[in-house]
Amino acid sequence: MLSAVFLSFAVIFVAELGDKSQLMAMTFALRYRWWVVLGGICVATTAVHLISVAVGHYLGAALPTHLLGILAGVAFVGFGLWTLRGDRLSEDEATRAQRTSAPAFFAVTSAFLLAELGDKTMLATITLAADHDWVGVWIGSTIGMVAADALAILVGAVAGKHLPERVIQLGAASLFLVFGVYMLVEGAFPTAPTAATAGIAVAVVLLLAAALRALPPRLRPAAMRTPGSPEGGQDRQEHDTEPVTDAVVSAPSPSPSESG
Repeated sequence: MLSAVFLSFAVIFVAELGDKSQLMAMTFALRYRWWVVLGGICVATTAVHLISVAVGHYLGAALPTHLLGILAGVAFVGFGLWTLRGDRLSEDEATRAQRTSAPAFFAVTSAFLLAELGDKTMLATITLAADHDWVGVWIGSTIGMVAADALAILVGAVAGKHLPERVIQLGAASLFLVFGVYMLVEGAFPTAPTAATAGIAVAVVLLLAAALRALPPRLRPAAMRTPGSPEGGQDRQEHDTEPVTDAVVSAPSPSPSESG
């Protein structure tokens, strides 16, 4: 059993380096607390790898990965568009958001469940479970994936403290959209080379960004509007009040003879 734990840990940890799951973990860490993201990843990974070892050990059959990939792609495109739209909280909503992290936890868990079903790490876990102790493979593969994603969470958490909120929002939305389009293309064309699939995903997102940028400012998503633009109303009000302020400041004071 120990040999299966160490072997599966090493295989999955190496497979996760640079994988979309790591990038997803980093993206979620830009938006949510690190422990919420890590908790969601732990739950999703435990469930997915339990399914994997069951398939590998008892059934020996693969899941319909292309359909799961398409479903995950649609979900991530939705995440990206939602991030671009932006959210505004009232004072009561902000207070509740600080007290509970349940929505974020379920968002991370569901996203990783969809993304990992049919992923190469799942297939690798199925293969390992077919020839090794399934309990050891389950433990080792789960720890290996959580460890690899924890590194990405650390990077995302550190970056989130040093980057402006708008940059984080645009970066997270871009990554979500790239992941989503990548999984849609991968699900529709499973035999396509990875480099070509990634190139198509990046190109589609760049075209979408150019199209949104070409829209009038008032029609753009909130994250793509220029900070301090007149659309928000604040700068327009400040601009209108500037001449009055200047006039008051530059107005000459009455002389003593005039006042007398």
